[in-house]
Amino acid sequence: MSYPPDPNNPYGQQPPQQPQQPGYGYPQQTPPPAPGYGYPQQPPVGYGAPQGGGYGAPPQPGPYGNAAQVQQFYAGWGSRVAAFLIDGLIVGVPVSILYGIALGIGGSTPTCVTDPNTFQSTCTGGGISGAGLAVMGVAWLLGLIGGLFLLYQEGTTGQTPGKKLVNIRVLRESDGQPLGFGMAFVRRLCHILDEFVCCLGFLWPLWDAKKQTFADKIVSSVVVKSQ
Repeated sequence: MSYPPDPNNPYGQQPPQQPQQPGYGYPQQTPPPAPGYGYPQQPPVGYGAPQGGGYGAPPQPGPYGNAAQVQQFYAGWGSRVAAFLIDGLIVGVPVSILYGIALGIGGSTPTCVTDPNTFQSTCTGGGISGAGLAVMGVAWLLGLIGGLFLLYQEGTTGQTPGKKLVNIRVLRESDGQPLGFGMAFVRRLCHILDEFVCCLGFLWPLWDAKKQTFADKIVSSVVVKSQ
């Protein structure tokens, strides 16, 4: 009959045992597999974070990172219409006021006389005075400057004042970058095609998968929601 060893007797204690190695069939913990070919070595770049560019590297992303992310944030047709109206008011209201002033200070009503025998009318007078023409010239110049300003803002930042108020932005579909002034100007010219057949091109974003007008498809631009 054996007794339990005396805990106070160092000679009676059994030597510490080494932990047993797992035997055959015992579940073993395996280290995570090393990243293989094609496995991303760096953590993914966050939303809108810039990436370094090198040989073969993708283009510098815009506010939406890349083209795949851009496709998830198309702006609605209502927002685009609201931005267009706001921009039109910003430029159109001052121009209209100046035109009204020009007609008020320089316009005169013609005097017409009708011959009772031949019933032919003869009109004299009327027209715009020199002062009125000068104010009209200022109005035309202001409208031109306002239009170029909107194009510059849209080309360099993707946003006009109206688009900024409704939080939308015009970008290149390929890399999410602003169009640039030149392509913004071409896009504005291509809007002429959107006016054909009862302005069908302007209505096209209502059912288009990428919510593009004809002008957007020609210059490969998309209108997306801004953050």
